[in-house]
Amino acid sequence: MFGSFGLANLPPKVKVAPEDIPPPTPICLPRYQPFVQDDVPVDPQHALSNLLKCTGRISAASGAIGLSAIGFDLKLDVQVEELIPDLSFLPDFKRWDQLTLEEAREQNQAERRPIRNGNSSPGCLVYVERRRELSNANEDAFRTVRRLAPPKGRQQARLGNAYEFFRCLEFFTMYWEDPSQPPSLPPSPELAPTENGEAPAAEEPLRPQVARTSDGGSMPPEYRQNLISAFVKLVAYDFGCNVSMSRLEPRLHMSSPEDHPSPRKSYSPSNCHFLFQSPTTREAARAGLVYGPLGAVSTRPGINFTTPDIETAQSTDLAREVLAALITAQHRAREGKVETRFGENQWWTSKPRWGGGTGGPIGREIDADSPLGDKDAAPTDSEKAARPAAKRARKTMSIYDAYRMVRPPAFTWDKKARYEAVGRQKGADYDDVFVISSIFHHISILRVRVPDRLLEVLGGSPEPDVTQRSWGRVQGWRSQWFDLFDTEQRLAAMQMIWAVMAYQMRKEPEEEDATMADN
Repeated sequence: MFGSFGLANLPPKVKVAPEDIPPPTPICLPRYQPFVQDDVPVDPQHALSNLLKCTGRISAASGAIGLSAIGFDLKLDVQVEELIPDLSFLPDFKRWDQLTLEEAREQNQAERRPIRNGNSSPGCLVYVERRRELSNANEDAFRTVRRLAPPKGRQQARLGNAYEFFRCLEFFTMYWEDPSQPPSLPPSPELAPTENGEAPAAEEPLRPQVARTSDGGSMPPEYRQNLISAFVKLVAYDFGCNVSMSRLEPRLHMSSPEDHPSPRKSYSPSNCHFLFQSPTTREAARAGLVYGPLGAVSTRPGINFTTPDIETAQSTDLAREVLAALITAQHRAREGKVETRFGENQWWTSKPRWGGGTGGPIGREIDADSPLGDKDAAPTDSEKAARPAAKRARKTMSIYDAYRMVRPPAFTWDKKARYEAVGRQKGADYDDVFVISSIFHHISILRVRVPDRLLEVLGGSPEPDVTQRSWGRVQGWRSQWFDLFDTEQRLAAMQMIWAVMAYQMRKEPEEEDATMADN
């Protein structure tokens, strides 16, 4: 249904002696919570405009300084009522949880609502199916993934659309302990023979031993990205959306103020993925077009949040999440705009300089022009045979000719992305950006309210007073951390993602035309 994530080519599991298995990685979830007061003046040294003026860059490594510069204020452990701005577009999850499969089939069509791509939202039938698929016990699901027979008296677990999720989660068992299962026990000693010389029959275990062979810090980062993508797609696919990697590196672009004597432009990269709306026509799908983004997916490999400087470690991780939110807000703000490259039509990107000389050969061009012997002597038969075949004429520009060109930096907008602020409230001077965040084997949803004025300052608009933020504060709401190994918690996480998708893909009633025809 959702395609493969490339896990088929992973190396096979290897057996490790019990004494060589490292201890399990301790889990300490970050809970850094910055507070911002509007009436408190800003330290000029930590003002965003001054930081951009001096360095041209605000990186995630700045941690607490960068969060303070934008005025980020965070609320932790919020429920869906605070996470979603408008609850009128959300279904009644409590009532859906009580429905049987037959009741869901009968009520499904009445629960579906029109969404912005012209289709209808998934109803209670899809919800009940996803809930049933994710409710499978981990060991039963892992037996299906490993193609092992179920225990006597039990049926094989039917994973359905959640097969890829459990397949990715099963790879986690090589690096993480499943908290829903008792700890792995050492191999049982050999049983002593009975009086008649026959070995007693060992009881069949209810589940296979979890084969953890390493610690969580050595897990490849793509395992976590594949797991979160598979989990999000369980809900997003039925809303006509998908998680995909950006074709160009996601960057937060920042420009120095316009009155700066030497204009500068810099960026902070991120490895986040985006949640896009999929095309609805075959031609657009073949062209690879995507719409949005609706939000970001940020997975990070950090595991140590209990270092001596706990605040630095946890604030840096939070800054990476906020960085993904700001990048998503910049992408959504590109709706209806055309990219203008930095320095376009400027003299320093169009006129050659450095003395005006023609220059000479560089790199391998020097070796090509250097004499290798007597050029006037006729080549021998052996030299003719040793010569390589004549190369075809180059159709593209060589790297040396491209280096000599004076031009603006390359384009940074994806030509196949149709940037839209999907789900943004009409008439608001801010944009609510959702970030699906993941560390360890946990997932959380972060909503960041990004003011339009902040994007203008990042784009080079000057600040009249550095001691006061002209955009006010950047408010954030975070849900609790949900453990994907725990059945109840991953069901709650599915509800959160369903709520985000239902809100972002909502179709608001069209405003009535105020212009009336003359009678």
